[in-house]
Amino acid sequence: MSNNLFKINRQYAPAGDQPKAIKALVEGVKKGFKHQTLFGVTGSGKTFTVANVIQEVQKPTLVIAHNKTLAAQLAQEYKEFFPNNAVHYFVSYYDYYQPEAYMPVSDTYIEKEAMINEEIDRLRHASTQALLTRSDVIIVASVSCIYGLGSPVEYEKVNLKISSGEKISRAEFIRKLVNIHFERTTADLSPGMFRAIGNMVEIMPVSEKVIYRIEIEDGKVKEILVIDAITREILKTTEAFFLFPAKHFISNKEQNERAFKTIKAELTTRLNELEKDGKLLEAERLKRRTSYDLALIREMGYCNGIENYSRHFSGKKPGEAPDTLLSYFPHNEDGSADFLTIIDESHVSVPQIGAMNGGDASRKQSLVDFGFRLPSAKDNRPLTFAEFEKRVGQTIYTSATPSTYEKEHSGQIVEQVIRPTGLVDPVVDVRPITEKGNYKGQIFDFIRESEIAIKKGGRVIATTLTKKMAEDLSEYLKEKGIRAEYLHSDIKTIQRIEILTSLRRGEFDCLVGVNLLREGLDLPEVTLIGILDADKEGFLRSDTSLIQIIGRAARNVDGRVILYADHMTQSIERAIGETSRRRALQVAYNKEHGITPKTIIKKIQDITEQMRTEHAKTVSGLLEIDKKMFEKDRTRLIRQKEKQMDGAVKILDFETAAILRDEILELQKLITQPKPTKKKKQIYE
Repeated sequence: MSNNLFKINRQYAPAGDQPKAIKALVEGVKKGFKHQTLFGVTGSGKTFTVANVIQEVQKPTLVIAHNKTLAAQLAQEYKEFFPNNAVHYFVSYYDYYQPEAYMPVSDTYIEKEAMINEEIDRLRHASTQALLTRSDVIIVASVSCIYGLGSPVEYEKVNLKISSGEKISRAEFIRKLVNIHFERTTADLSPGMFRAIGNMVEIMPVSEKVIYRIEIEDGKVKEILVIDAITREILKTTEAFFLFPAKHFISNKEQNERAFKTIKAELTTRLNELEKDGKLLEAERLKRRTSYDLALIREMGYCNGIENYSRHFSGKKPGEAPDTLLSYFPHNEDGSADFLTIIDESHVSVPQIGAMNGGDASRKQSLVDFGFRLPSAKDNRPLTFAEFEKRVGQTIYTSATPSTYEKEHSGQIVEQVIRPTGLVDPVVDVRPITEKGNYKGQIFDFIRESEIAIKKGGRVIATTLTKKMAEDLSEYLKEKGIRAEYLHSDIKTIQRIEILTSLRRGEFDCLVGVNLLREGLDLPEVTLIGILDADKEGFLRSDTSLIQIIGRAARNVDGRVILYADHMTQSIERAIGETSRRRALQVAYNKEHGITPKTIIKKIQDITEQMRTEHAKTVSGLLEIDKKMFEKDRTRLIRQKEKQMDGAVKILDFETAAILRDEILELQKLITQPKPTKKKKQIYE
């Protein structure tokens, strides 16, 4: 394992309350505090403070966020702070997931359905591999990090180190690849696949987007080349590389045979129980289902829902906690965690972590009771909160509104109210919801205020109580000439990030959303936030939620917030009271130190930008390669490219198809340019 040190990219020095917060938190870690809280107002640079703590502590770090969008944003920020260290993104790899369930009331069984995002799966493998090979690692994860993952011991045990000059036969090498779940193909490679051509074997690791070509001659590895997967350009020659399994769940032949025996034994016991209770239908259903799954696993190595048998394959005891991402982090000899944990927006993330197991257990119990699954299926689960607490090390909670748990457990609470930019909490205005006299109600007032803010170059946010209202309002705003989009939890992960980036770029002006807009979204271009129906008491309009929403406007010097309410609730009063308290401290600090507030200037970038950049580089590389052929016969080359694009679409390789599509567009632009003559070439030379 490499022992690189964390080294922060210091474009800015800590300022405001950051220096004292960094010092206090680092001292807290050294004193051995198990829990600490960074009580930081929105826009005070909590992430930068934590980054400085990570550099001082020099331990691998797990950062937990409560949703994928926030995790993506944090991953990008930590990449900027630590450009030379390993920063990875670990979230659920499902774009769509419908868990298996049975509803006894309506006698409805729902089959598991899932759409796996291959890019996110690649990033998950990159995370675990980094943890096993180096110490300077930051993993930014959603709460999916507490769900079952294969054993790190087995995962690391079967990795292959391929070295130049190593003795190995082609057949033996192919067997090893199959054993670690790589699939053989004769077509184009994708992550987790390999192909054998003559004495060469080409592999695309599951965590990378390059091809390793291994040339074997006379029973030895003659050469290892790293090749661009699209252009086929040789990037470099390497002496050695590590190849990790293509799946996180790894088991050998002995483990499989043991698992088949214990599954059959459990099936026999469970069938006896069901038959004794007179549940003959359930017994027959379970027997048929389990026998079919075992036959599939023996034949194919896989069945739909194989994760429900994970306890048998891992060899764990009934009720024992599963291996998770936390298992891949380093631990001391006594088994205690030797890494730092940061729980971002802890007032939301902590309850979310605590609730995961209960919901999963209830769903699984119905499946077990009615003969759809063996009782061991309940062991394929997320960690309980108590198990989570045991498996994380020293923890720092960050929030503008810490909850009771953080306050009661923390060895110290470090307050960070003064922002480095001098920005103060926004002015909060309360206006009626309903129409009265010349006042036409909240929607018309918000439109009027939005037009003023947009005209000055600002962006606008509106928060609603329902997804339907968010969609309807965004359409209505478009009809009124305001460029608006909506954002809620039904929109896919990558698309959510792109929508937020588009707002910052000014591709539209108003974003309408529900709860998703509250925490952690760093949008310094926003100058106005309208909180619709603010007096409807509940989770979305609690004092904590209102303070979080108000904080979204605290990154711009012109930021302001309008609460639409027909009466003052206790939540509104508490939220305005806390905002006023902070604002008073900030104004006094600025006056004492002669600080003029400045809007945060932040580079517009997201985690999807790297993907787009790689795409553009690939298109450019292909154009260079095809330039000579293009000069000979322009239309013929385009026809060939169109055929290649159609072929890629047929095999569902949309990434290659998109690259070819964009190359064709560039080639078509060149057709309109005159063909260079010999004379012109001589002049250019």
